[in-house]
Amino acid sequence: MKKGMIKATGPFERVVHWCLALSCLFLCITGMGMMYHSLNFIGTIFGGMGNLKVIHNYTGIFFGVSLLFAIVMWWKEAGLFSFPEDGQWFAAAGGYLWHVDNMPEVGKYNPGQKMFFLAVALFGIAMVVSGLIMWFPLGYSVEMVRWMFALHALGYVVIFAFFFIHLYLVTIGAPGSAPAMFSGWVTRGWVKVQHPKWLKEMEKDGTLVVYGEGKASAKKRC
Repeated sequence: MKKGMIKATGPFERVVHWCLALSCLFLCITGMGMMYHSLNFIGTIFGGMGNLKVIHNYTGIFFGVSLLFAIVMWWKEAGLFSFPEDGQWFAAAGGYLWHVDNMPEVGKYNPGQKMFFLAVALFGIAMVVSGLIMWFPLGYSVEMVRWMFALHALGYVVIFAFFFIHLYLVTIGAPGSAPAMFSGWVTRGWVKVQHPKWLKEMEKDGTLVVYGEGKASAKKRC
């Protein structure tokens, strides 16, 4: 760890992130194993399609709990757009598609990250609710259960698509982002470029934590 790195996330944030991400990815894989005949071999790995369905369902409960923690923890910062800067960010496509000299300053999460969070939050809830109804269909009409299958499939398409976009942005699209969810520390240069408004807010509030500095100085860089 280099001196001067800035703390971006805490241990609990990273645990919730990885619980949500890994369970979501596992659900997508096991779901495809049940949905497509050509991928039924995934069921064989787990001892049959019956076992695969049981594992998928209980992983869904784990995903739902992780999603609840994520929504409670990140809604205030990632669930609400801030205008006009977020609108300006969208107009410039975040600087990912073409060069932009003066990008609008954004907070801890840029509008693209907010879109991903909202997609996972909203469609994740839809997946959990529809999955529970599909698991326990008693008391629901046949038409209702059929609509839940369609909603479940739609949620899968949206979340799986956003997963690859998210993977691209935290690697090739914005190099230096991944350490925020591995070690919890990022470079000052990365924060200045990607989240300058957030850096200024931490410096102003005295909440900036810098690696290698004493506790007192780390909290008072304003």
